[in-house]
Amino acid sequence: MLESKKHSVLVADDEKTYLMELTTILSPKYEVYAVKNGQDAISSAEELLPDVILLDIVMPDMDGYEVIYALKRSEKTADIPVIFVSGLSDASDEERGLHLGAADYISKPFSPAIVDLRVRNQVEIRENLRRIEHLSLTDQLTGLPNRRCFDGRLKIEWGIAQRERWPLSLLIVDIDFFKEYNDTFGHQQGDTALWSVASSIKKSIRRPSDLAARWGGEEFIILLPNTDSKGAVEVAEQIRRTIENMEIRCSDGVVTNVTVSIGVNTWTKDDNFSVDKFISGADRALYESKNGGRNRVTWFKGGGIVLL
Repeated sequence: MLESKKHSVLVADDEKTYLMELTTILSPKYEVYAVKNGQDAISSAEELLPDVILLDIVMPDMDGYEVIYALKRSEKTADIPVIFVSGLSDASDEERGLHLGAADYISKPFSPAIVDLRVRNQVEIRENLRRIEHLSLTDQLTGLPNRRCFDGRLKIEWGIAQRERWPLSLLIVDIDFFKEYNDTFGHQQGDTALWSVASSIKKSIRRPSDLAARWGGEEFIILLPNTDSKGAVEVAEQIRRTIENMEIRCSDGVVTNVTVSIGVNTWTKDDNFSVDKFISGADRALYESKNGGRNRVTWFKGGGIVLL
């Protein structure tokens, strides 16, 4: 779930009177940060990542147009809504600001009610966009990140591992005989089993940097940054044992059980394979786990297979 916190607003205006007035209007509802020039607005926006920016157009070092141009070109600040607050009354000034990416425009002298309403509108719009983004990256049945989310995170962690030269491990987890389980107990109970397995996997990884996701169907995938093969196998074994001993109850009270097969692969600084080979190695190890009797962990080692 998205964390609930006080939203923040960055106000940039070189006139002290307006800066204080805007701060007074907004501070009861928002965390307000105030700066007096364009350069500070850019650096503060990148550091604080506020929910909304109120930006004066006429400032001495950089005008508001230059500031919003820089903000929209930065990956960190491009999505932050900017509201121009200006005494310029020509329609072309407002048009130029909107063309550069401003979300709204408030004219000086301003009404406190208008300021409050315009800021609130942008905060609500951004929150709704965040919720949509969160839903698009989450598997609705299990609550785990989905494949799209995993793919994005893998790209980031793969680059970090290459740069820092630290190991990166991958686990692919598949529920054994899941079709038979569904056929025996029904698809609703199958969903319960998927949720139970996902919950166990989530509890088994404790570091903030680790990521477990639903890969598709009855498969899950786990990314373990800065984890060598020994550590990855230990995590995999813990997951396997926990699920093997887990009781999954049906609506009529009947207790059911499932097991999982797991494939493990680890990239180290001595390896020279692509991210696709990284995934396919773990997938091959998973296949060997199933072929070797299921309910087991298999490690893909240097192009070979180690059944554990």
